[in-house]
Amino acid sequence: MYEDFRVEDRWSGEELHCVWKATIVAIATRHADATDIRFDVSGRTMWIAMPNIAWVEMKRRTGFVITDYCAAQAAGRYLKTIVENGYDNGRELYTMTVDEVLDNVNAVVDQAGSTFNLPLLPVINDDVKPETYAGHLEAE
Repeated sequence: MYEDFRVEDRWSGEELHCVWKATIVAIATRHADATDIRFDVSGRTMWIAMPNIAWVEMKRRTGFVITDYCAAQAAGRYLKTIVENGYDNGRELYTMTVDEVLDNVNAVVDQAGSTFNLPLLPVINDDVKPETYAGHLEAE
């Protein structure tokens, strides 16, 4: 879905390749009450900041929680939308509102049909195989 996608820049017509790279709680990195989702956009780093209060608001409104996978997908969907709409003016950081987070989370879940259908985020270290984790969990 939105962990690795291509989008055409509205103004330049250039095709941009967007790849999820990281999800970081911004409290530690920039003292913000947000979760930052990092994307590589055709070789350039771009961050989508999602206010942490959106997690609380989602739970309050629906009883469901925003998972890491869902947050990354919602941020990717938002990134795709802002590029298509011409908002990509070269900034490195874009901040979503709570309503934008909730709208994008709902759209991603609707598109996938369920949070269980969301794609797994890419494994950063190719040397670590999924069965390594499964074996570790079984041993405990």
